[in-house]
Amino acid sequence: MSTFHNDTAYHRPVMLAECLDALDLRPDGRYVDVTFGGGGHSARMLERLTTGHLYSFDQDADAEQEAAKLAQPQFTFIRANFRDLHQELAERNALPVDGLLADLGVSSHQFDTAERGFSTRFDGPLDMRMDPEGERTAADVVADYSEAELHRIFGMYGEVTNARTLAQTVVSARRAQAIRTIGDLKKAIASCTPRGKENKYLAQVFQALRIEVNDEMSALQEMLLQTAQVLRPGGRLVVMSYHSLEDRLVKNFMAKGKFFGEVEKDLFGHQHRPFDVLTRKPVEASAEEIAINSRARSAKLRVAVRSSFKSDF
Repeated sequence: MSTFHNDTAYHRPVMLAECLDALDLRPDGRYVDVTFGGGGHSARMLERLTTGHLYSFDQDADAEQEAAKLAQPQFTFIRANFRDLHQELAERNALPVDGLLADLGVSSHQFDTAERGFSTRFDGPLDMRMDPEGERTAADVVADYSEAELHRIFGMYGEVTNARTLAQTVVSARRAQAIRTIGDLKKAIASCTPRGKENKYLAQVFQALRIEVNDEMSALQEMLLQTAQVLRPGGRLVVMSYHSLEDRLVKNFMAKGKFFGEVEKDLFGHQHRPFDVLTRKPVEASAEEIAINSRARSAKLRVAVRSSFKSDF
């Protein structure tokens, strides 16, 4: 029975029971949560450890404050981007690990804090930085990117159908007036926004900007490649994604050990695959959970186990 309905408003973890089951937690094991967020998954993982240890990553200062509430000898919070996974764990003599959880996307708290600029529901600065100390904001992207660059990110990261028109509209609007807030952007692109589908369309636009601001696709690929190094043979890789771009990368990596092309083979035709996939189809949230937590609707959970194949990653 899932316990998602007992969690705080700060961050309600998606598919909590399914994630914990997939990790196959041992009380004496060593685990990593590379996306601490509001700490919902980390807190429940810690409950199952006795002599084991949990290392949780997040680059957000708000997440670091939440992590302080979990202070105990079995827990270490690491304020870093998960692309630094191997380096940070090696520095703490914490390799190899028995399981790794990645819950991709934005925490409920980030969405619900107007001044962070992640949500279309509020007016606030066009920020969207997961690391508030990062240099580039969404407003910078909107102000500085060329029409061709905007077309690329809206089409690729937002999967927006009229990405070219949208990019042209943004460039035209910013010549007349600076676009610094969520309200400014909504007003600037109102002519491109399909009637009756405003929420979905704006969510796609915001997703594209957020992915670009935080370099999410590159960071995800770097982190996944390192999982083959940090997980022991038999260790579990558990990844939950919220849009097709992420899910495709995760699916390909688990199946092939790479993001594009075919599985590599040795001279004898043996496949070089660092993982064995346990979920042929992604696990999705129940109707009950989706009714309580709408974020769960788009979540796809994939699970793989580290094979005994020696990787050069």
